[in-house]
Amino acid sequence: MGTFVFATVLASFATSTAQAADPTPSAPPGSTTSQEPPKVDANSPNLKISEGGTLAPARVLDIKSVVEDMGGEERREDTNSDVKFALQAEVLFPKDSAKLQPEATARIKAIAQEALTNKATTVRVFGFTDNLGSYEHGKTLSKKRADMVQVELTKTLGANVTFEVRGYSEDYPIADNATEEGRKKNRRVEVTFPRGSAPNANNTPST
Repeated sequence: MGTFVFATVLASFATSTAQAADPTPSAPPGSTTSQEPPKVDANSPNLKISEGGTLAPARVLDIKSVVEDMGGEERREDTNSDVKFALQAEVLFPKDSAKLQPEATARIKAIAQEALTNKATTVRVFGFTDNLGSYEHGKTLSKKRADMVQVELTKTLGANVTFEVRGYSEDYPIADNATEEGRKKNRRVEVTFPRGSAPNANNTPST
């Protein structure tokens, strides 16, 4: 199956992680705008440093790379700080169900192995639906699906990992809900964990 890769540069930002007991949902970490960047006139006098002015200290920008298979079933995002996997609901669950399909376990285990490689001690599992049906039904279904993925991840990661599990219903779509293709992308479960300091985080750990 072919893949495509693209990278974008994002300004560094701080993300506060809500506690699992917090009833108020927070925006999924890594959410970004899809708006076009503003046009900048390089010759604008407003860009010139005033007399006596100095440049701000240099800072490292967060580089984000995205890899998605051509079918869109699995998407991986890497930044300097996090690794995020997004799996379409269709490859994990039957329609309108939170029961994992047999072939889903291998995909989830591969993500768990990646988390082990990065020595992750905190893992976020967020479920999402499209905008069909009621919001409350989507909230319940997306949370149940996230719970099921968390249970499967625990089989590999063990009990020493702290999980943050949420269901967001139709909130935070990544595609247009006006088309079935877009809705299919929005029906997903995302698994996010901090990037570790291993020399090669893309290799599975030796056993």
